[in-house]
Amino acid sequence: MRYSTDDLRAAVTAGVLPSTQLDALLAFLTARVPEQPAAGPRFDVVHLLWYAGALVVISAMGLFSTLAFSQMGGPALTATALVYAGLFTAAGHYLWTVKKLRTPGGLLIAVAVAMTPLAVFGIQDAYGAWTEFGRPAAMRDFYVWIKGSFVFMELATIAAAIVALQFYRFPFIVFIMAVALWFLSMDVVPWIAGASYGNWELSRKVSIWFGLGILVAAVIVNLRQRSGDFAFWLYLFGVLTFWGGITATSNGTNLDKALYCALNVGFLLISVALSRRVFAVFGTIGIAIYLGDLAEKIFKDSMLFPFALSLIGVGIIALGLYVHRHQRDISAWVDARLPESLKRLRA
Repeated sequence: MRYSTDDLRAAVTAGVLPSTQLDALLAFLTARVPEQPAAGPRFDVVHLLWYAGALVVISAMGLFSTLAFSQMGGPALTATALVYAGLFTAAGHYLWTVKKLRTPGGLLIAVAVAMTPLAVFGIQDAYGAWTEFGRPAAMRDFYVWIKGSFVFMELATIAAAIVALQFYRFPFIVFIMAVALWFLSMDVVPWIAGASYGNWELSRKVSIWFGLGILVAAVIVNLRQRSGDFAFWLYLFGVLTFWGGITATSNGTNLDKALYCALNVGFLLISVALSRRVFAVFGTIGIAIYLGDLAEKIFKDSMLFPFALSLIGVGIIALGLYVHRHQRDISAWVDARLPESLKRLRA
């Protein structure tokens, strides 16, 4: 749990902290800030712009690349990726070490790591080193289709992320590695299982189990991390893949849907226990999906259906207001009842 200057001043007002120690404590905490590695992501405007910019660059060189971009030829693609990676690494290293701007510096290093698939794609294209699964039509297929030919791109990205983490302890690099691992699981499992690529049901199950594994890894990292919230991105991607795979289940029975709602309620409880809002976000969305489906069945072809959905939305907003108003009390109540081993998991 993080505390602000206002919290410390409130502690002085309440008589918990001697006023004579406040200035010394604030000076000590301020002096520690530049020496600390980048912590978990903050969601103010500046940080959102930094993360948005990094994601735009990554998307531009991968997800939104066109067929014409791939027609540059393998050597040109590899050269482009290496130049980008070199420039971003140099700029990121400068911001990280000289300017002590860990977040933008770390993001530029993460962008450099994300250039790895493009570089490997270019090498494979130049030498025709595609596996029996065939050559992709364009670089962006790496982010869209499941294909065994992508395994080398994924392994190289994971290796690049591991190397980067040795020099720059920035949590978002872990997210890049987690995405590559997910892609790898999607490509390798059909090959091992002897199933056809593009098997939706198999992909959904792989996503569920992979997400569960990432969540277990997040708990382990959360227990061991001493600086920097590396667990944040693992929790985010783990919940996204696990929850997404379960939510994508089609034609479930009423019991299945009720269990799905119970799972999302469980996410809300986990969010309170671990003080991890990502569980609350997806849990709330899941409950809204369940209630919307239930309302659609009850009020099918009825004029009351929009009003029922509106009521659900208002109820969720009211719940949010209640939690916001009593957040400190809820947190204190949970802290008083959690065993010491679980308290270490609270953000």
